[in-house]
Amino acid sequence: MSATSAEELTPQQESELRADLCRLRDALRQQIESSADAASPVDLDEPIGRVSRMDAIAQQRMVQANREAGRSRLQQVGAALSRMDDGEYGECLSCGEPIGLARLRVKPEAALCIGCQSLRETRAP
Repeated sequence: MSATSAEELTPQQESELRADLCRLRDALRQQIESSADAASPVDLDEPIGRVSRMDAIAQQRMVQANREAGRSRLQQVGAALSRMDDGEYGECLSCGEPIGLARLRVKPEAALCIGCQSLRETRAP
């Protein structure tokens, strides 16, 4: 692997990023678990007004969407930890170049370098 635009991670940097990933994993699990009650179906027989019921349904949908986003990110964190265990963490899954420490500090579960991520986003419908 060549380091053209970014340097490979040092063992200390990788250790710090592993700790970040573990903290993020724990926080996401906590968030998903603590929002379980708010994501439960709205009781349509509860004697509240129509506007209040609509607001409760809207809030429930937002909580469900946030839980789904949290589960997706949790899956990405797990994949990043697996890549770390396999010695492949920090390498772009698309081009194979180093992802870059600055990007990994912001988004430690990143699987693509910024160039490949940007390219993917511009191609997305």
